[in-house]
Amino acid sequence: MAYASPLDQIGALTKTVRDAATLLGVLAGHDPRDSTSVPAPVPDYPARLDGNIQDLKVGLPKEYLRGGLDPEVKAAIAAAVQELARLGAEVVEISLPHTDYAIAAYYIIATAEASANLARFDGIRYGRRVEGADPIELYRRTRGSGFGAEVKRRIILGTYVLSSGYYDAYYLRAQKVRTLIRQDFLKAFETVDAILTPTSPTAAFKIGEKADDPLQMYLSDIFTISCNLAGLCGLVVPCGFTVSPKLPLGLQLLGPPFGEETLLRLGHAYEQATPWHREKPPLGL
Repeated sequence: MAYASPLDQIGALTKTVRDAATLLGVLAGHDPRDSTSVPAPVPDYPARLDGNIQDLKVGLPKEYLRGGLDPEVKAAIAAAVQELARLGAEVVEISLPHTDYAIAAYYIIATAEASANLARFDGIRYGRRVEGADPIELYRRTRGSGFGAEVKRRIILGTYVLSSGYYDAYYLRAQKVRTLIRQDFLKAFETVDAILTPTSPTAAFKIGEKADDPLQMYLSDIFTISCNLAGLCGLVVPCGFTVSPKLPLGLQLLGPPFGEETLLRLGHAYEQATPWHREKPPLGL
């Protein structure tokens, strides 16, 4: 189901980086029936996982390690940085100056696209159907029953930012900010091969815990949505656990467009040197 077409991307969930490399080799490549795919050669990703990362330079954005980051997450990232340095990678501080605008830009663009994409689920063309006395009631009952509260919220937000008088003030401006964010990353990739970030500011929160405060819930996406906004590739690997309760923490690696080979090399080297991908949190959480 299309949510936000300019941002949507396939993401594979695998047990190991090698599995991800193998699966990417199947997914990648040109599709003549897909106008958005690029006729670029596909490397043999698994064959490049040689464990050697001594020629790689990794950037650590200073904006991503400021307030709001859970101390356990910060400690896990610091340990991961030390491990990558031990393995031979050079870790340097970089700046992504438009980071503070990423969440706002993303949730304007994403909700606007969702509003347009989800309009087709009207009970006549697509989606479930709840009968009504007339077409208007059919639409109302169908969409009221078929979408949850968060989906409705995003449709309403997206319809608002696309409405007359607000398009330029919100959607068009968000697209301009998106360009600035992309430029930040591309400039950084002129000096580093990959960028290292936390995956989330905190470990996983309980289901429904932030349902009454959607802004706080949206802020949990701060480190991952930039990848979609800037059109980058990304890889997440386990990098530790919280103490109590024992919840997994993730390390995110970002690369330039078509930089998957480098990310897989880095992720595989880190994974093989650490035990996190072999440990499991207790059941029943």
